[in-house]
Amino acid sequence: MRVGFIGLGAMGLPMARHLAAAGHALHVWARRPEALAPLADLAPQVAASPAALAAACEAVISIVTADADVSGLVQGDSGLLLGARPGFVHVDMSTIGPDTARRLAAAYQAKGADFIDAPVSGGAQGAAAATLAIMVGGETAALERVRPLLACLGTRIVHVGASGAGQVAKACNQMVMVAAIEAVAEALHLAAAAGVDPARVQAALAGGSAASRVLEVMGERMVRRDFAAGVEARLHHKDFGIILRQAFALGVPLPLMAQVAQQLNALMGQGWGKADTAALLKVLEQTAGRSD
Repeated sequence: MRVGFIGLGAMGLPMARHLAAAGHALHVWARRPEALAPLADLAPQVAASPAALAAACEAVISIVTADADVSGLVQGDSGLLLGARPGFVHVDMSTIGPDTARRLAAAYQAKGADFIDAPVSGGAQGAAAATLAIMVGGETAALERVRPLLACLGTRIVHVGASGAGQVAKACNQMVMVAAIEAVAEALHLAAAAGVDPARVQAALAGGSAASRVLEVMGERMVRRDFAAGVEARLHHKDFGIILRQAFALGVPLPLMAQVAQQLNALMGQGWGKADTAALLKVLEQTAGRSD
């Protein structure tokens, strides 16, 4: 397929490479020309604008930061929507609000094109290994047209429901994952305060019912005090804004998530937004007067 790609960051760059390696004709657009340099060996077709990218491709995949970024790509000056036509599919793999996904899907539908919200879980490591979990919202027929592309990027593709459903699933994923990160931080903080080696506590928990991927990965980072970003905490902070806005709109009580959101607020307030979310441990330590 002729596939366009927008968002050549830590996740997008390996994803674009996977598509090219599978034999798809790769077209790209980037807001900053220097972002294209790591793909120079592939010599992709470079579009002058998002609209030109859409006009040249059967499908475009985007993975950017926030609602405003995706909306701008679609509906801004020279946006993707201007180059869309019947049969075109925009697969957005960003994490945005379900309402934004539904609004953009309606805008594409008016032109006979499709918008699929397909946020992912697995981080940069999953993107590099092509093992992402992909949560899809949108029309079944559109998903089937782009399934060969998604199969290059992930090992688990679940059609959750209509437009916006993929983003609802991603919000639920973030709720469980980040609450677990906070729980691991609190457990290891308690261990240290009690004079017990957090590394040994983590090893002990890993063999029991508390074992999880979060305990393994984030617990290890906390034990090593390695707060260099795997996923920047500011992105989880952004995601929790989406979660709480949805909860408020729906009248759904999320008491635990509200507490976790406040810990993320405290993390951001300390200027640690570009650190890994494992830095939630440092928030607890600072509150107790023991942070380094």
